[in-house]
Amino acid sequence: MRINAKGLHWTTVGLADGTKKIYWYAWRGGPRLVGDYGSPEFIASYNAAIATKVAAPEGRLLSLLQGYQTSQDFLSLRDRTRADYIKQIAKIEHRFGDAPLKALSHPRTRGVFLDWRDELALKSKRQADYAWTVLARVLSWAKDRGKITVNPCDRGGRVYHGTRVDFVWSVDDEAAFLEHAPAHLHLPLLLALWTGQRQGDLLRLSWSAYDGSTIRLRQSKTDARVVIPVAAPLKAALDATPKRGPIILTSANGRPWTEGGFRMS
Repeated sequence: MRINAKGLHWTTVGLADGTKKIYWYAWRGGPRLVGDYGSPEFIASYNAAIATKVAAPEGRLLSLLQGYQTSQDFLSLRDRTRADYIKQIAKIEHRFGDAPLKALSHPRTRGVFLDWRDELALKSKRQADYAWTVLARVLSWAKDRGKITVNPCDRGGRVYHGTRVDFVWSVDDEAAFLEHAPAHLHLPLLLALWTGQRQGDLLRLSWSAYDGSTIRLRQSKTDARVVIPVAAPLKAALDATPKRGPIILTSANGRPWTEGGFRMS
């Protein structure tokens, strides 16, 4: 897919597992973009980067939103997290970008932000909480750097209090999936069931991490090293899987998945 984005710069990087990946940048020397080329996340990331080149009016919330997106607090986040943050920042900018910073210390400002969260919650409570969390994070970053004196979104609580119990698959659900889903999706399910690890970590899992009895990996989110005993059902599936490359999980054409491609599958 071609997009109308001037000045894009790209480099090809060799990864530790032997594969190569293209990294895109908003311009030469500019911030790295997130998401697959041409995806909504990619375009939003590009637009956010370009917006930072236009000086925001001093004394407005927009200046904090732009400043945060050029900070190491933001740039050190995982690609997926940055893409999600950009979506929430776009909502904040649309509603409050022109808000004067001096209004943040007014007693009524917290109520204005809470009313906005309640409005978002009419559509999705979880997304409302996410937007609030991102706004609070930006304001916390700004306060730590002396740009503002008060964070009116501190300790805001949550509006969503549900559990995930209704989304847990039963044994019958698992059996139905294995009966009807394409064969190349069976191993991802079994790895998830028997290791409990996150999608991104499993998609990057290499054959060298499996020694026939355990799986060893470093979690990308926590940076923790974990050693997972491999139960008999998972061992049987792994031992029967052809090694098409250094990465365990591959798509139908034998190539490693991107996270976006896997979600689509």
